Amino acid sequence: MSRRQWRLRPDPGGAVPRTAMVMAAGLGKRMRPLTAVRPKPLIEVAGKPLIDHVFDRLKDAGVARAVVNVHYLADTLEAHVTHRIKGIEVAISDERARLMETGGGLVQARGLLGDDPLYVINSDNLWIDGPVDALKLLASRWDGDAMDALLLMVPLARAHNHKGSGDFHLAPDGRITRRRRPGTVAPFAYTGVQIFHPRLIADWPEGPFSTNLFWDRAIAAGRAFGQVHQGLWFDVGTPRAIPRTEAILHDG
Repeated sequence: MSRRQWRLRPDPGGAVPRTAMVMAAGLGKRMRPLTAVRPKPLIEVAGKPLIDHVFDRLKDAGVARAVVNVHYLADTLEAHVTHRIKGIEVAISDERARLMETGGGLVQARGLLGDDPLYVINSDNLWIDGPVDALKLLASRWDGDAMDALLLMVPLARAHNHKGSGDFHLAPDGRITRRRRPGTVAPFAYTGVQIFHPRLIADWPEGPFSTNLFWDRAIAAGRAFGQVHQGLWFDVGTPRAIPRTEAILHDG
């Protein structure tokens, strides 16, 4: 794939995304030994594989098509999403030959994503909607004229199982900036859920790289925004996080 920006038609802004990319190609090292025999997106939490929780949210939000990237135990994951997921068209972005990380995964899947804003969602987190559906809330706040990325964030105090120091600061106008320096705390953690415009996929490096490259460009241009999640969010990255998450869900 050449290093060029894709030619896009104008985005009217405010349209509800009909396409999503579900990031599901990771190795799941932190989830070992559970991932010895199954990919992390198929680890069950509250009686359901993590990726099924994501697809339930996508269907509720009216998404019609999802692109899923696969690498580790790819055959198992591909069989699950193509045969057991109903109500959404599923396309596979095949990273069997090489794991591309999040940014490289977007590049490799670019031909499947279309030209309109789309949801990009990590398959290893779990969220419960608050008073408003989180994906619909993102869509209602999307402004294609002003934004290239709109990230769903949760206050650090409500980031269950999360051990980090926060990721972003949120300005009154909704723009985001990164945690200012090591050893400090930022008030909001990234949830792994966002609306992303494909026009950001430009001038990428060769090989695997993080979506941080695209975010940093959007932040520098003043075109990266945040929306605070109003419900529950869980970082389900380790085996110990599963019973903790299930206990909170059980208690309501």
